[in-house]
Amino acid sequence: MNPADEIPAGIDAEYIAEFSQAHEDSGFDKVLIGYSSATAEGFGVAGYAASRTKTMGYLIAHRPGFMVPTLAARQIATLDQLTQGRIAMHIISGGSDVEQRRDGDWTDHDARYRRTDEYMGVMKRVWTETTPFDHGGEFYRFEQNLSEVRTFQKPHVPLYFGGASDVAKEVGAKRADVYALWGEPLASIKEQIGDIRARAAKYGRTIKFSVSVRPILGDTEGEAWERAQGILERVKSSVGDTIGPGKPARLQSEGSRRLLDFASQGDIHDKRLWMPIAATTGAAGNTTALVGTAEQVAESLLAYHKAGADAFIIRGFDPMQDTIDWGKELIPMVRDGAAALAK
Repeated sequence: MNPADEIPAGIDAEYIAEFSQAHEDSGFDKVLIGYSSATAEGFGVAGYAASRTKTMGYLIAHRPGFMVPTLAARQIATLDQLTQGRIAMHIISGGSDVEQRRDGDWTDHDARYRRTDEYMGVMKRVWTETTPFDHGGEFYRFEQNLSEVRTFQKPHVPLYFGGASDVAKEVGAKRADVYALWGEPLASIKEQIGDIRARAAKYGRTIKFSVSVRPILGDTEGEAWERAQGILERVKSSVGDTIGPGKPARLQSEGSRRLLDFASQGDIHDKRLWMPIAATTGAAGNTTALVGTAEQVAESLLAYHKAGADAFIIRGFDPMQDTIDWGKELIPMVRDGAAALAK
């Protein structure tokens, strides 16, 4: 649920409810609530959406640096209690200095990740400590903190985290419950999962992984590719000359640079991982697509699952209709396929 382009006029309560209910009806586990310096605040959106659904979970994108971690931990725990365990957090350190500065943060890229490390560590302590504790770190300092509100989920809400730089991988390996990867070719995903698992093992931890892609489906493969070309033309028209060819939209984002590098190597990887939208948008986030029939895209998603992905973050180009359509075939196929592999 990206407020920037899926909630008309900034915020629309009934659309939020309808969109959340569509995800619930289609069999999604969670819906991601995005974050930007200009859009609706995620905790408020999640609380309202949860009040209009029964089982839908909410993965709230959250940037450290604009709230102290002790308060954030209590706010998250409160919402987790009120929704009876339907909250997860996607911790985003920030891949653009320009975007960070719009909210008043002038911390550089590597320092943002050090701050995230400290922030996530503090939140986990707030959720789990049973006696007052002090903390003195690079970014935060406090005395005798003890929260009276605990998370509904135990030991705490799941923490998702993403980043492709070396410093990001180290922080995620140390702190994250789920490491979120953008849709790269299968061999690269296998390599990244192996790398991050090895880093996590140094801290005595195991970690799960998600892969983010944008499915483009058709009743036939030809229809899917025709639809993909139409979407690309709309994206090109929307982007115009705002992003130079091959330049990342988020200048400090290693993940964007990686996607653009793969795009420069070819439009299609692994049969149907399609890169031109990433190339056109400067790889501004989740911009690689899987193109084909529901069965073909499910097969590709299951290949990522075999490589180590435990979950998928999928987003459409026609968000409401895609959400409805995916619930008819794609999601059941992926669930059935994953269950068969688990036997």
